[in-house]
Amino acid sequence: MRSSQFVFAVLGRAQGSGVLLARNLVLTAAHVIGGAHSATVAGAHRAPQQLRVVWSDDRLDAALLYSDVRLGPTPRLSAVATDRPIPDCTILGFPRIQRYEEGRPDLDQFTGTVLPMAGLLRHTLTVELDRPPATEIADGPSPLAGLSGAPVYADDGLLGIVRAVPRGRGHRRLECLPLTALLADKDAYRWLPDDFAAPRPVTATHPRDQPYEEEYAQAVGAAYRRTRIFGLDELGKRASEWDLDTAYISLEAAPRDTDRIRDRAAVPVPRRIDDLLADRPRVLLRGDAGAGKTTLVWWLAAHAAAGTLGPGLAALNGLVPFVVPLRSLRARDDGFPSPGDLPRVAGLMIDAAPEGWAGRVLAAGRGLLLVDGLDEVTQDDRDDAHTWLSGLLARFPDTRCVATVRPHAVAPDWLGAERFEELTLLPLRGEDIQAFVTAWHDAARLDADAYDRAALDELERDLAQQFRHNPNLAELARTPLLCAVICALHRLRDGFLPETRWELYDSALTMLLGTRDERRRVGSPDGIRMSVEEHRQLLQRIAVRLVRTGQTEFTREQALQSLERDLPGMPRVRDQGTPEEILTHLINRSGLLQERTDDVFQFAHRTFQDFLAAKELVEDDCLREALLKAHDQQWHDVLLLAAGHCTRRDLPVLVEGLLTAGSGTRKRDPKTTLYVMAALCAQHAAMLDESVHRWVRKAVRSVLPPRNQQQATQLARLGGYVLPLLPQPETLSAEAADAVVHLIAAIGGAEALPYARAYSRAGLRQICLEWDSFPTEAFARDVLAEAKNPLVIVRTPEQLHALRHVPHALALILTGEHDPAAVATALHGRDLGSLSLAANPLLTDLAPVRSLNLARLTMLYVSKCPNLTDVSALAELSALRLLELTGLRPDTTLDLRALADRTGVHIAVEGIPRKRIRGAAALGNRLTVR
Repeated sequence: MRSSQFVFAVLGRAQGSGVLLARNLVLTAAHVIGGAHSATVAGAHRAPQQLRVVWSDDRLDAALLYSDVRLGPTPRLSAVATDRPIPDCTILGFPRIQRYEEGRPDLDQFTGTVLPMAGLLRHTLTVELDRPPATEIADGPSPLAGLSGAPVYADDGLLGIVRAVPRGRGHRRLECLPLTALLADKDAYRWLPDDFAAPRPVTATHPRDQPYEEEYAQAVGAAYRRTRIFGLDELGKRASEWDLDTAYISLEAAPRDTDRIRDRAAVPVPRRIDDLLADRPRVLLRGDAGAGKTTLVWWLAAHAAAGTLGPGLAALNGLVPFVVPLRSLRARDDGFPSPGDLPRVAGLMIDAAPEGWAGRVLAAGRGLLLVDGLDEVTQDDRDDAHTWLSGLLARFPDTRCVATVRPHAVAPDWLGAERFEELTLLPLRGEDIQAFVTAWHDAARLDADAYDRAALDELERDLAQQFRHNPNLAELARTPLLCAVICALHRLRDGFLPETRWELYDSALTMLLGTRDERRRVGSPDGIRMSVEEHRQLLQRIAVRLVRTGQTEFTREQALQSLERDLPGMPRVRDQGTPEEILTHLINRSGLLQERTDDVFQFAHRTFQDFLAAKELVEDDCLREALLKAHDQQWHDVLLLAAGHCTRRDLPVLVEGLLTAGSGTRKRDPKTTLYVMAALCAQHAAMLDESVHRWVRKAVRSVLPPRNQQQATQLARLGGYVLPLLPQPETLSAEAADAVVHLIAAIGGAEALPYARAYSRAGLRQICLEWDSFPTEAFARDVLAEAKNPLVIVRTPEQLHALRHVPHALALILTGEHDPAAVATALHGRDLGSLSLAANPLLTDLAPVRSLNLARLTMLYVSKCPNLTDVSALAELSALRLLELTGLRPDTTLDLRALADRTGVHIAVEGIPRKRIRGAAALGNRLTVR
């Protein structure tokens, strides 16, 4: 953060310097402003602009200047936490001695030592420069005049600003204001953003840390800014990796206890993973295979290191990401890393870190720990993983952390004691599928000529239409991996697609193993020719050994041992080369194996490993062996994928084995999971005895209604299958009925709509909060319109338009960017008792509220509408009893004088100083300012 773009020349009553303190705030010395209401601010890379003075204190000699536009990210702050001198500190500013082109100021840089004991009684920060800046002129201006307000840095943390250069001592001493003194002032502090972090303690400086950190950020970017996109390497001509941003889409996720709207004042939490991560310092992220967990980890690492995350995740910008890929540690048989090992475990192309660097980063609260694949350590090792992670975070409690895991690999609240919140990546739906289809084809067009680009345009339109009109196809595209498989096969097959998940994987493997080289017109450059089935036989034996040992990566030695055991039974392949040559062929030509690090390999995706392992278990008549592992989450995908390989004889063994395993446990969570797996496997059957089907239906009914979010998520995997099995609403307790409502919403879509209507008619108003899960118009017409006094949450323009079907709602929450004119139309004539307007930057006044029956509105909540400045419409709300205004800009002037004589009104305002509220005195204790 010592970049010159965050340091400014400040031209007020005098010329001085300033530094960016927060996104819209510049900190300078008060005597530079000299009582003025504004000052001109210019930077080395910015044109001059006029900023307002929003706070000034002559006693502290500090002032804050406010910009209407964002000037940059909030810098890291530091505070001296030692009585020993701190050398190698830096001061950046615009002194008089640094001038060019007819006297204009230029940026200068000084180094010095902070002296904590000097100026102790005066509560100042003293810096002694390493050498005098210039010869002192008797009775003349200081050569450092203009440095007032300049930032003082220790490493990359802002300690304070210069406010005076005492005469004498050859102008080597600077008197500075420590940031701690500024932050102790309540009037100054209220201008700081909500995500403003407390200063970190500094006891010493480490000059090598800053340049190394810059190199580390570049190495992280090189490692994680590119990713493989399934289908493009196989079908393309040139690149095998693509810019991550081309393929990245922000997925939907849900907290473990799905956010509820418990009262009319509440505003729903955004459901994009980026937004959910913003205010959760520690997250355990659950997701199915191929759900995008690793892609998210890579995206976070690359953008946090580069400081390019958007406003929602701006607090992560500049943090140092430490990626811990547990699958690689497992393959190398490494232990869990110590703090000093963290820069090494990701295998970045960079020299060793300065001694103690990672520990200093973590101690300063600047680390972003990204632990990928907790499910990829064995069950026996997970306790050790828990001990390692909890111990690391106990030692460095300010470290932000995201850890990923398969949905049921660890128990709920497994990291609850470490203050982790749980999020689950949701299956792709509607707009996300369309966004992914666009991203995939955008990436494909980067590697296409004009003819191919035209063909890709047509394929994209066709596939998008198929997804819109074929619910079964959309159900297959539950994860980014599956969606990519569909895109690739759609392109390969000129628009024709498989119909089941198993057929998708089978076709994808055939594409990889059989058509990849043919389409590329590649012969046999290594002299080895193998059929699709020969490839499969060798790969599935490697895969099943990995599954049996709980691994996802393997060494060259392990692969060669596997081949040496299998090649004697494959003489046509054995005669073409040695085990080493066959392994090289598999790595180079199959497209299924990747070299993770030197001589450590993995399948291109774990799903392909599990698919091939399942095939081997079925062909080797080992289903009963696999069923013994039914309670181990690592085997769940293998068992499900085995259903697609089963013959008519094998499938009943698999289904009945899962039902038996489920009935053999008393714990409701694993019982639900196993029964759901049995039902999913039964759906593969072209023929299955009706008695087995009855057993499956009875088992699923026995775990209805779900008792927690985990069970509901499992049951939702059955989609429409589970809907006819749901109990009637009148037979359920309120708690059980609420659980079924959320299960219906999790399934969603047109097929779940009749069940949503039935539960709504039975008085279950909670279903009204699940509008996003159903067709917009149909839900408004068939559910909301029939509900009694529903609370309705409107998030999209389509929902706002469909609100015409719901004339009798008594409470509305409108959240998101809605056109004020459309809001006024939707509110026209309504008898609302409660209205909430949230997260709408387009709202500049409350004119849309005038469309209501003003004599009925008693509660109005306005939140996160930063451009709202005109509240004059409040004067017309004759029935108003409660008004809440939060998330407005702190420089907004609120005129509440029209409410001064309303003795029954209580008003709560947050984030705006009382002195900027007109009528505050007349309102007295009816006004609460936070």
